[in-house]
Amino acid sequence: MRGIGSYAVVLLVGALVTLVANGPARRISMRIGYTAQPDVRKVHKTVTPYGGGAAMLVGFCIALLAAFLIPSLRTIITSSHEMLGVLLATGVIFVVGVIDDFREMSAPGKVAGQFLAASILYFSGCTMYQLKLPFAGFVVLGPSMLPIITAIWVFTLSNAVNLIDGLDGLAGGIVAIASGTLCVYGLRLEDLGLLPATNVGPLIAALTCGICLGFLRDNFHPAKLFMGDAGALMLGLLMSASTMVIGGRTPPASGQTFFFFAPLLIPVFILGVPLLDAIWAFVRRTASGQGFHTPDKNHVHHRLMRLGHGQRRTVIILWLWTALLCGFVLLPIFEASTNVYIPFGVAFMLIVLFTWFSPLLNRTSGKHEAQDPSRKNATR
Repeated sequence: MRGIGSYAVVLLVGALVTLVANGPARRISMRIGYTAQPDVRKVHKTVTPYGGGAAMLVGFCIALLAAFLIPSLRTIITSSHEMLGVLLATGVIFVVGVIDDFREMSAPGKVAGQFLAASILYFSGCTMYQLKLPFAGFVVLGPSMLPIITAIWVFTLSNAVNLIDGLDGLAGGIVAIASGTLCVYGLRLEDLGLLPATNVGPLIAALTCGICLGFLRDNFHPAKLFMGDAGALMLGLLMSASTMVIGGRTPPASGQTFFFFAPLLIPVFILGVPLLDAIWAFVRRTASGQGFHTPDKNHVHHRLMRLGHGQRRTVIILWLWTALLCGFVLLPIFEASTNVYIPFGVAFMLIVLFTWFSPLLNRTSGKHEAQDPSRKNATR
């Protein structure tokens, strides 16, 4: 793929700067009391600083500056106001998240902040233009619909990432995998002539992937640093921006394999884990008469832990599922003949996940060891 080296450099800069910024962010957060306190609905047991969102924001800004210094990427940045809009919207939603971390904003206030960030994206031109719905045909979005759809898209992905951010490394890892996939996918579409070379989507995705990777070292269990709502909402906004300008601008002729009905379903598929969890949380809380933002411990990661999986194993399971979904997207666009093998790949992954991670097998193994003292002693 043309120019992939430039995107790799930007990704690496974002990762390294975020990694370096984690330490100061952790110390400053502890000093000013910007911390997550343990309680009955949270998994962590110790006071943990929230500054990961700030570290990622620093990484994003400096990596964007590095991209501006690369001639091929500078053309993408200066060809429109979209990247400026992404930067401003990122700052707005970061502030909203920081306020929410400190004093827990009301749901209407939080939604208003998300819609403000979405409005900045819309007015800068960083939005989708068209979509193709199954059985409804190709739809060009008019000016009256674009602001609403942009706001809904930002709201959905921002809250999806925020809701999945319940275990150490979970949200950061899922967004890193998804955004890395989206970057490769967008660059591949450019190679096929289906997206213009000035599309900002792959660059936004590369920046997002880089800052997530840099954050993960201090966020994987046991976490030294949390991203907080500031980081989660920011990642959701960046994912919404990149998916809109890739999936929402792909012409109908680009539809391939499983996604020929609706190119915009590709980013939805990539982010299947957090989106399904967000939808289920909305249904569950609405049915019980609770508000959408009312926290609980019934997310998919909580359920996996109740089955007997530890934090690290639960996170790895969900990372693997995200990687599997991303593989469904990338393989067919590089090699159409792989379509026939995808169902077998799904079955294989299911068997591996059950065999390797099943808590039932672990319990059985534990019982055997308890019944055989000599075996237990031999393992010491």
